[in-house]
Amino acid sequence: MAPDLPGPPYADIRALRDAYGDGSLLPSEHLAATFRLLDRWEPRIGAFLTLARERATAEAEAADRLLHRYGSAVWRDRPLLGMPVSVKDLTPTEGIRTTRGSLLHADAVPGRDAPAVARLRAAGAIVIGKTNTSEGGWSAAGVNRLQGPTRNPWDPARSPGGSSAGAAASVAVGIGVGATGTDGAGSIRIPASFCGVVGFKPSLGRIPYVPRSPEELSHLGPLTRTVADAALLTRVMAGPHPDDPLSYGEPGEPLGDPARAAALLPRLRIGWIPSLGAPAPRPGIAALARRAVEALAARGHEVEEIPPPFEDPYPALETILAGWEAAAHPRDLDEVADRLDPGRLRVIRYGRTLGAAALARAYEARAELRVRSHALMRRYDLLAMPTVAVAPFAAGLHEPPQPVRKGALTWLAWAPEAYTFNLTGQPAVSVPAGLSPEGLPVGLQLVGGRREDLRVLAAAYQLEQARPWHHHYAALSARSPQPQPESESEREST
Repeated sequence: MAPDLPGPPYADIRALRDAYGDGSLLPSEHLAATFRLLDRWEPRIGAFLTLARERATAEAEAADRLLHRYGSAVWRDRPLLGMPVSVKDLTPTEGIRTTRGSLLHADAVPGRDAPAVARLRAAGAIVIGKTNTSEGGWSAAGVNRLQGPTRNPWDPARSPGGSSAGAAASVAVGIGVGATGTDGAGSIRIPASFCGVVGFKPSLGRIPYVPRSPEELSHLGPLTRTVADAALLTRVMAGPHPDDPLSYGEPGEPLGDPARAAALLPRLRIGWIPSLGAPAPRPGIAALARRAVEALAARGHEVEEIPPPFEDPYPALETILAGWEAAAHPRDLDEVADRLDPGRLRVIRYGRTLGAAALARAYEARAELRVRSHALMRRYDLLAMPTVAVAPFAAGLHEPPQPVRKGALTWLAWAPEAYTFNLTGQPAVSVPAGLSPEGLPVGLQLVGGRREDLRVLAAAYQLEQARPWHHHYAALSARSPQPQPESESEREST
């Protein structure tokens, strides 16, 4: 009989491969246990908009047969065979409802997968469902009009962050080996920090982003419980695709093993930035992030504290994002306004007030930021800072209850450590740094130069080894709710 938890508690991909390989666990058993775990947590956290139980079960049974027939030889071509993953509901999935968190797309079923999803499937991964997001990913929360808000598993009264809210919350409690997220202004790293998981935003273009990201802000990347799993999922999804002109590299471009790279990592010069501006990190957050950086210093790296190296680029970010939000509804806004999130509607209407000159100035400000960042990365191998300056706020809100005012709107102004590096396109990872006195996760963000993704992951791996997090996952696992009747917890099934 399959265990109640999917394999060893919070099993990573390597542990599951070992279990599949020696026959102690079948992919179909693991999947069944994953769905049982999901059914326990889902009433509490609301991570999923759509589940694909029947399709996933059929794919797991096919994986059973492949393993029985070919044994370990399957890993060469299918490194994720039998591994359950989830996909953020902004990303198209063939045959599985993709709502974009919007009433406008509540019944949309794409005819094909986005390239990243197709590559996960080709590697043997099993898509178990679509995770919750704010409407169109407009805010850093998991709130929309399709269902109640996604909640933080460490404290369900709190937000998990967003917009990859369901992805982070589900990975934190052990549902699947990982999840895909998207990140246009921090939407992978913010929820990774709030939920205590690894969230990796690769260099812009490493993983193709389809539908396209013409504003050149949005990245696609993984949320996982280990750095090695984040690297593997990235490696599978990476490579060029004709539908994304920003994508680069060869299909399946080898990113490298972060564990091997960590063993060979030379002494790095790390620029420690306690804050990138308002809001300043809360004392408990700052202290935990600082201790995490000290753990890297203990590995022999040189850490130098530096003041904020850039002016806050929020005005440019706000203009670019609001302009593109307005462009999404150039002619039909009056007809659809009553079905849009009121907060997103405000952003769209503000975007309609912007002229071409304002947008041009915003793009020029971004170009200047990229020049300054490139110069900074000639002095430092990595930058380190708290991922988010604020603690998880109340579930159901799109931003902290005391808005940070920097521009016309405030919806993302509280996360400069996150959104700055969307404007530059650099790789950045949030790694768990510890638990605050309130028992909430805090993340440390590591940022590298453009296309220096492996260096970022190697340093993250060193931090993960120096400050293990698995015992915190075990503590969260102990809070697993009691089993619920399926009819009370099951979401719509495809």
